[in-house]
Amino acid sequence: MDNNVLLSIYKYVIEKGDMGICVVDTEGKLLIYNKKMRELEGVNEDEYEERRAIEIIDFEIEKSDIFKVLSSETPVLHVKKTYWNKKNQEVTYISNIYPLHYEGVLIGAVEFARDITQLEYMMYQPLRRYGAPLTFDIITAVSAVMKDVIEKAKIVALSRMPVVLIGESGTGIDMVAEGIHHDLKVQNDMFIALICRRDEQTVLNQFEKYIVEKERITFFAERIEYLSLEAQEKIVELFNNHPNHQHVLIASVGKDPIDLIQKQELSKKLYRLFSGITIYVPPLRERKEDMMPFIDDYFKRHRESFGSTIQGLSEEVQETFLKYDWPGNLKELEVLLDEITSLITNETIVESHMLPVHFKWKIQSTCEETENEVSTSDLFVIKNQQDIRPLDVYMKEVEEYYISKALDFHQGNISKTAAALGIRRQSLQYRVKNYRLNKKSENID
Repeated sequence: MDNNVLLSIYKYVIEKGDMGICVVDTEGKLLIYNKKMRELEGVNEDEYEERRAIEIIDFEIEKSDIFKVLSSETPVLHVKKTYWNKKNQEVTYISNIYPLHYEGVLIGAVEFARDITQLEYMMYQPLRRYGAPLTFDIITAVSAVMKDVIEKAKIVALSRMPVVLIGESGTGIDMVAEGIHHDLKVQNDMFIALICRRDEQTVLNQFEKYIVEKERITFFAERIEYLSLEAQEKIVELFNNHPNHQHVLIASVGKDPIDLIQKQELSKKLYRLFSGITIYVPPLRERKEDMMPFIDDYFKRHRESFGSTIQGLSEEVQETFLKYDWPGNLKELEVLLDEITSLITNETIVESHMLPVHFKWKIQSTCEETENEVSTSDLFVIKNQQDIRPLDVYMKEVEEYYISKALDFHQGNISKTAAALGIRRQSLQYRVKNYRLNKKSENID
């Protein structure tokens, strides 16, 4: 086939594909910026013509992931970004960025962005209640990290201290919050969820009304960082002005509270109100062993409610589920199971052909990305001259990887990890904050 024809096909596929693609050279000059990426970034057709990537996508030099890839020649993978684009639209996507080499020489970087904005909105919906109180016994968690979450939550319930729950949407944070409410030794009268993504004046009115009228309320402020700093401090003021009440305050945030404070998205006064008590609820991709108990419980309830005969997943489907990264966490899994079971008749096992087409496509896209990934062990192996990096860059990568793995083994516990590494707790906290490790510590001061 003629090269010009092939080039036309490549251009068509890149422009019409539903994955954002951005390619820059080593100086940040824009080479490819397809339609989907322009939509994600909110950039008009005319706006990106003959302009540098730095000007269009706000490189912010030291903070940009593309810049990091160009500097280190190391991929940056599975980065979840939520922000307001240039059209004031809130978008969320998962990004993989790879260095581009030609004949062993770095020539640029390419970013592939998978749009999960609608999925993210869906994940803000709570997991199904099934018409029963959400106690800790209902939470189907078998992983060590989730057992630790529940143990800490029970201690919070015993002390009635305000607590911050940290984690992504759809992880079941709302279940943990309600579990705390039902585990209180002296039961509260009501559990009120304040959805902070909505109109903040409505949230404040609800809080002000119930904190005055009732004596024992469990308030759960979901994603409290979406409130303005003024609204957050108003909550602190209302809470402190009623010292004799027996209210319990629980809040959730989607990111490290220290990072949110630095970005002026979380009030220092509010964070101090929680006395530094935080519980990190890990995403499903970090605790895949919780997936099958959740699915088994779902099918059990489906059989009881609808008289179905569905029992479980085929080995092939189970393997597929375990390979997927589940950016929407348990909520995404629940919605997928809803879609699958809505079409079953007398089936007992979910086979591959029963999976929705859109999910099969996502699985295929994820597998293709995985095949392009560089294994972690390869990051520290020198195979040729191009693998040689400045010593300080190499040592920083090694240290970051080593600390990340140490935190993994100790479920994010700063004190235990610091003791294992033989360094001071404050020193480890500084490094975690400095590297912005994906797996944040649970004990953040």
